[in-house]
Amino acid sequence: QTLQEKGLMNTGAGKSSFAVLLFQDVAVIPMIAIMPLLALGEKHGGGVTEAAGHGAGTVESLPAWAQTLSVLGAVALVVVAGRYLVRPAFRIIARTRLREIFAAAALMLIIGIALLMAKVGLSPALGTFLAGVLLASSEYRHELESNIETFKGLLLGLFFITVGTSIDFWLVVTQPGLILGLLGGLILVKFTVLFVLGRLFKMGLDQNLLFAAALAQSGEFAFVLFSFATQDGVLGAEMAGELVAVVALSMALTPLLLLLNEKWIQPRFGTKEQDDRQPDTIDEVCPVIIVGFGRFGHIVGRLLSANGVNATVLDVDSDHVDLLRKLGLKVFYGDASRHDLLHSAGVEQAKLLVVAIDDEERTLRIVETARKNFPHLTIFARARGRAHAYELLEAGIDHVYRETLDTSLVMGVDVLRKLGFRSYQALRSARTFRRHDEKLLRELCLMRHDRKAYIDRARQAIQDLETILRDELAQAHDSGDGAWDVDSLRQELGRD
Repeated sequence: QTLQEKGLMNTGAGKSSFAVLLFQDVAVIPMIAIMPLLALGEKHGGGVTEAAGHGAGTVESLPAWAQTLSVLGAVALVVVAGRYLVRPAFRIIARTRLREIFAAAALMLIIGIALLMAKVGLSPALGTFLAGVLLASSEYRHELESNIETFKGLLLGLFFITVGTSIDFWLVVTQPGLILGLLGGLILVKFTVLFVLGRLFKMGLDQNLLFAAALAQSGEFAFVLFSFATQDGVLGAEMAGELVAVVALSMALTPLLLLLNEKWIQPRFGTKEQDDRQPDTIDEVCPVIIVGFGRFGHIVGRLLSANGVNATVLDVDSDHVDLLRKLGLKVFYGDASRHDLLHSAGVEQAKLLVVAIDDEERTLRIVETARKNFPHLTIFARARGRAHAYELLEAGIDHVYRETLDTSLVMGVDVLRKLGFRSYQALRSARTFRRHDEKLLRELCLMRHDRKAYIDRARQAIQDLETILRDELAQAHDSGDGAWDVDSLRQELGRD
């Protein structure tokens, strides 16, 4: 949840963290299955068991080996039933097109499996996890997710309330040294193990620190394991109580660990590798300087190179620079927002500066530096979206290119063709749309700080553009024209 709120789920650390969390949840099943085989003491209930919702059931009367087989059999039964019973049932429910029944069926499945697990002496938490796996593997998982979205926050809050009430605070008060020592040891050991694993899998230092900090706490399924361990006599009730307190406190510290990593560890250690690397010595002077050679900039650079135009390429990502060099491309490492680096790149002799990075703030810094110190340059800048384009226009950049505009128009043209529109009409509509949208972009830029005027003009512009496109389509049908006429072609090319 924290990674999602911070927008880090799509990073390398976010994906790795989520993968490890899923693996930890799956690993609980075999750990629960072998728990009876580890039993040495007398079985008993209460304490952690009751807090975790794990009560006595039919499984407890079986031998240890039979209990292990029972857990595995229950998991296999739920998986098989889900494939051959639940999926067909959801197909029938989907035909009713009633969202309420769909949501009720999903909740009934979750509660039913949880009650079934509790009835045979297994954990309801294990049952809800298996139910979640079944729902996630269904072809209706996206609709199910949207239907039960409203319950997610409530159930998550209920879970953490349950975790809080399971903590024996008197134990924490009477044995603070033991609890804090176990807590520090848990976080330190997990952080170290995760950091070492991250290095083995060749994660960058920044991502590795985030990965280790995000997972340094214990997981919620520890409560389920302690419940089984207490009941089977693997752990004593007093020791289980201490471990429950340590796990719950470690989970509470997760946001603080991520904040500590973001505010203290990353600035001192995470960026050190990149800061220590000095900018490359640039030994060429070209008419074009390209800043950023990722998914956007490399297309511009390769097109120029194919037409015999040499360009000096700069990129601030040292790992990316090393990779590009291995591919045979000449790329220099350095921060183009620095005046001295642009000077060493031969900016005085260059004619054009192409800023193709996707960092909005750095783009504006580079543009400001170039305009202030090298006014002779013609600057071409990539904009991530409309708001970013407004900022670049206000900074005095005339050549602004929104990164998704052309691709979106190409897709629109292909969709129109697929629907039976003539190719010339689809292309003409796309060109008209682009011409009016570019004109509107500059017009709205002047009034974007006046919200009412901005919305009124944007609404009117949408209606005007739709009217123009419909009129063009009607004229084409009325005239029976199958190609561009000379007058409209000149107008589209700006040669009135």
